[in-house]
Amino acid sequence: MCAALVRRRRWLTRYRRRGRDGRVDATDVADELAVTTETIRKDLIRMEKRGLLSRVHGGAVSIGDLIYEPDVTTRTEFADEKRRIATAALAHLPAAGSVLIDAGSTTAQLAELFPYDRELTVFTNALPIALALMARPHLTVYPIGGRLRRQTVATVGSWTSRLLEEINVDVASLGTNSISIDRGLTTPDPAEAQIKTLMVKAAQRRILLADHSKYGRLSLVKYAELSDIDLFITDTGLPAAEVAKLKRVGLIVEQT
Repeated sequence: MCAALVRRRRWLTRYRRRGRDGRVDATDVADELAVTTETIRKDLIRMEKRGLLSRVHGGAVSIGDLIYEPDVTTRTEFADEKRRIATAALAHLPAAGSVLIDAGSTTAQLAELFPYDRELTVFTNALPIALALMARPHLTVYPIGGRLRRQTVATVGSWTSRLLEEINVDVASLGTNSISIDRGLTTPDPAEAQIKTLMVKAAQRRILLADHSKYGRLSLVKYAELSDIDLFITDTGLPAAEVAKLKRVGLIVEQT
């Protein structure tokens, strides 16, 4: 192995450890090392084959990031952005009919802001969201039963799956851990991925609520394609160039 490649690999490893969320940005690395992005791309391919990292759009992430999942109660970052996203999502609720709300910190904000005068049937697999919605007198709330996961306080498993396979709703408000142009929507837990896939299938209209930090990341299990989503509501922290890429693959993006 040439000395230059060894130096680049050592530098990439240090960069990955010190970077935000263990992410490598190929363009930044190429600039710092004064090499082409194609050189860095080839290095990342070699390192991925050795199990040192996992490539995502525009760079790579640590293998550990694929399975890392903080408890939903600790997800306090980007609180203002999440509230703006949830506020924008209110405009897409139907005047009447049925809604499905996924577990997550941004969808929890939607539940907190939910209108009091709307007569809707609401399904959710998140216990905190179901409890928050009980204060709305005109809602009919169905908490979807199943095994409760500690990290997300969301139900998963065969009981949850059985109900989701039987219902059809007008709108689903969905959360996610990671968004990738190459790999679609992903999440760390296989059981939760199965539930999210069924939520996507159960809805006539699918709206993704996620702040910009979820973009360009990858988690362990894929549960949907970007083409499965009708609308992506995010904040203005997502750069215009990345929004343009999402639109080129057919995703409608609303920034707030």
